[in-house]
Amino acid sequence: MSARAWNESRADKRIQKKLDDVPLKDIQIKDYVRDTDLTGLPKNVAYRVDGVHVYADIVNLKDMLQTTQVEGEMCHRRVLRFLNLHYRAASRILDNEGVMLIDFHNQRLHSVVAKPYGDEAQRVHRAIAIGQLLIDALAQTGEDADHPAAQVRVGIDTGKALAVNNGRRGHREPLFLGQPANQAAKRSGGGSATGIYLTNSARLSIGLASVKDENATALTAAEVATSQEKAALTSTVDGVVKEWQKDLEANPIGKFEFSAHTPPFSDLDMESLSVKNSRRQDAIAVYADIDGFTRYVGERIDDDTKAKHVVRALHVVRSELDAVLHEDFKGRKVRFIGDCVHGLMAEGTAQNTDAESSVSTMVLCAGGMRSSFDLALAKLKADGTDASSLGIQIGFEYGPMTATRLGLKGALIRCSVSRGTLAAETEQGRCGGSETALGQVAYDKASAAARAIFGSARKRQGLTYPVALEELAAKDDKTAKLAKAAASAGLLQPATSAPDPYAFRDQPSGPAKRNGFA
Repeated sequence: MSARAWNESRADKRIQKKLDDVPLKDIQIKDYVRDTDLTGLPKNVAYRVDGVHVYADIVNLKDMLQTTQVEGEMCHRRVLRFLNLHYRAASRILDNEGVMLIDFHNQRLHSVVAKPYGDEAQRVHRAIAIGQLLIDALAQTGEDADHPAAQVRVGIDTGKALAVNNGRRGHREPLFLGQPANQAAKRSGGGSATGIYLTNSARLSIGLASVKDENATALTAAEVATSQEKAALTSTVDGVVKEWQKDLEANPIGKFEFSAHTPPFSDLDMESLSVKNSRRQDAIAVYADIDGFTRYVGERIDDDTKAKHVVRALHVVRSELDAVLHEDFKGRKVRFIGDCVHGLMAEGTAQNTDAESSVSTMVLCAGGMRSSFDLALAKLKADGTDASSLGIQIGFEYGPMTATRLGLKGALIRCSVSRGTLAAETEQGRCGGSETALGQVAYDKASAAARAIFGSARKRQGLTYPVALEELAAKDDKTAKLAKAAASAGLLQPATSAPDPYAFRDQPSGPAKRNGFA
């Protein structure tokens, strides 16, 4: 394994380039108007959208991942087919009703109801009716005991959010930032009970009383029926299921076929993946989430000048987190989920992952992410964008991981799901804005030095790259010692160009930069 390392000078240049690419004066904040196309937005344009956000969580996904004692190929085939079946049905419903499909990340669907314009109450009624249609239709789209029907919990909130570009190349769906997206997600993820859960803002908009515990108060059957009557959707459960069955006959999913990728993951082409060309092997899943970003957006969304800083801060910080993972530590971003980066990493061979080195590399990577995050905030502030209230939560776990794409040709979405993926997200969720945590499996596989860093709580505050490198190397962690030795060797290289006519070629001194994927 070659050394993986973070370098402050290299990070500084990347961040400065991103700042230069997104100058504040060029950012445009626009109000969403009738039938505006939000796909393929330029990186310097954001739309202020007044809409209703619907999150639908499949709450029995975790149970499906636990149906076998060993998390083997059969388990992953079942789960991926299960998700593929329900994604096809859900996307059909949203398309039929003119609702924006924003994201389908593993068990979690995010959509936005923007019509009818100027009528918030009617939008909320439509969102409720669509949520119930999702629940009822997905209850009938199971196939057998191995691929059961989905049990769905829906969260809904209403209000203004900023829509920005969420990717590059062929992966440029819109991303919504702000309170309604965040609160709808919290309601859908607020428990294991099925049903439809509204925030008090959404409840009040349709004349319902506020409640003390939004996560424990589902809409009643009568309340749902009222919204269904007012919404008058064109789709029916029977119609959706029949169309879904015809679609499966015409475009069968087929059997998921797995192979392992030879590390590093940085050269895995996610856009080439499919049902018959999926990846599966032991690896690290990581979630790095910007803490406090929802409040940051909410405090600035109504002022165009302040909203420009939101767009700039997001693109600069998130781009640098991706670069640390992809360029410095040779991992691969699966996707951006709002202000969060989900990625994969492994060291070793296609046949045998080096678990200890993988965990140590991820510890260093997490340190690099935090150091780059701090550097990005400092450079943003120096350039007029104060985002110092933000933090970053990082969680990761080790285990069998998958990588594939689901859906129909022309509209495939990236997917990496496993017990470890869910655990990594849980680890990130238990962190504060200055903390890093790892899962139990990763802890057990880690070197003694890495275990000492995190302690029995498996969580560490203020774990920057210099801290991680020094503490690991001091306890003879082989991965850290290799990175430290490479850094020391780098100090022997010329710091400046030789005088003419013997100038060196202008080229990076670090690893060759590949195009990031999106």
